[in-house]
Amino acid sequence: MNAHHEKRRSPRRRAESVIEVTDSISGRPVGRVVDLSIEGMMLLVDRPVVNDALYQFAFALPLPGGGLRTIEVGVHEQWTDRADMPGHYWAGFRIIDILAEDAAALAAWLDAHA
Repeated sequence: MNAHHEKRRSPRRRAESVIEVTDSISGRPVGRVVDLSIEGMMLLVDRPVVNDALYQFAFALPLPGGGLRTIEVGVHEQWTDRADMPGHYWAGFRIIDILAEDAAALAAWLDAHA
C-alpha cells in the first residue's frame, strides 16, 4: 500500500467487521472490504483482479441501527498490489455506479463513525 492513497478525495472508513464482497454477475466471492468511501473501496482479494477492468460487486453493509443492506456497485479497478500474506492482494476500486438509495445507506454508514 503506497502512493495510491494520495488520489483519495473523500474520507474512507475502515471495515470493523468482515464484509464479504461477491461478483454480482458470476456470484463468486471476490474478497472482503478493507475500507470504503462514497467514491471507492479497497478490498483484500485472494487472486489478482484485472487491471483497469470494470466489475459489478455486491456486499451486505451493516446498518447503523442494526441489520444489513445489500449494496450493489459498479466499480473500476484502479490498482492492485501484493499483500504481505501469500496468495492475497490489495485492490483499489473507484465506484462508478450506485443506486441513490444505496449511496444514501453508504453515506449513513460512513457518517455513523465519522
